[in-house]
Amino acid sequence: MLRKVLRWLGVVVGALALVLLLIVAVHWAPDRPVSQLEPRWAQPPSTFVEVGGMRVHVRDEGPRDDPKPIVLLHGTSASLHTWEGWARALRDKRRVIRFDLPGFALTGPSPDGRYDIESYVRFTRAMLDRLAVRRCVLAGNSLGGKIAWETALADAGRVEALVLVDAGGYPMESQSMPIGFRLAKTPVVNRLTSLVLPRSIIVSSLRDVYGDPTKVTPELIDLYFDMAIREGNRRALVARFAQTQHGAGSERIAQLKIPTLVMWGGRDRLLPPAHGERFHREVAGSKLVIFDDLGHVPHEEDPARTVAAVQGFLGGT
Repeated sequence: MLRKVLRWLGVVVGALALVLLLIVAVHWAPDRPVSQLEPRWAQPPSTFVEVGGMRVHVRDEGPRDDPKPIVLLHGTSASLHTWEGWARALRDKRRVIRFDLPGFALTGPSPDGRYDIESYVRFTRAMLDRLAVRRCVLAGNSLGGKIAWETALADAGRVEALVLVDAGGYPMESQSMPIGFRLAKTPVVNRLTSLVLPRSIIVSSLRDVYGDPTKVTPELIDLYFDMAIREGNRRALVARFAQTQHGAGSERIAQLKIPTLVMWGGRDRLLPPAHGERFHREVAGSKLVIFDDLGHVPHEEDPARTVAAVQGFLGGT
């Protein structure tokens, strides 16, 4: 009887191993060096600058005599490309600066492996120093929004105004989290994802953060897939989630005393609109705009409509 049980277990384990090998073979996606990704994703006006031991991917456009440039900070697993629509609309009259944050896109991992919010604030201030930005309008989405308001508190004399786009800050109350994020937070499984990455995970994750999933294009999928497999980024994402404390420091949000535009997607299921309403309540004098049909990345999903709200806000400040 024992032999039969062991034989049966052996068959099951063998079958599972075979299935695992097939999955790995079909979805094998090893890291790619940044040099292979630059020809497509770092076309002009992209440049690279050395900051904090990293070769940081930057796009710095518009008139250099702008006394208060607009600095755009992307969210988790995104890139400076997420702001393309806003940059195109603003750069004729304003200096617009965007860069890939440590751990993401073409910038890649931080040498010290630190992805806590304090490290991101130090990096952002170092970037502003490197680009000789003395005063700016700071805008950020999701993680970038959290970095933006934390930087405004840490360096109040430098930040003229804030634009918070579905920004992080309060304890997570997600109605739905992209599968890519869930996998990166799951022990053991997140080790496998450093070698295996089905494109279906990228597709599902993007559709999850869009209010209208039909707007997710093949080129957008290519972008996010390539940025994910940039050498070291998947391990950095795992480290970032391990170092993240959602809601830490949220009691300090009410200390913000600068003009602030809070923008939110009404269909954001990762950070629901209630978070935006709370920002609006706690930041004195802030303005709240909710786009009922958009998701977690409204600036990317509908750049024309969202940047118009930004232009109106900046005209009023």
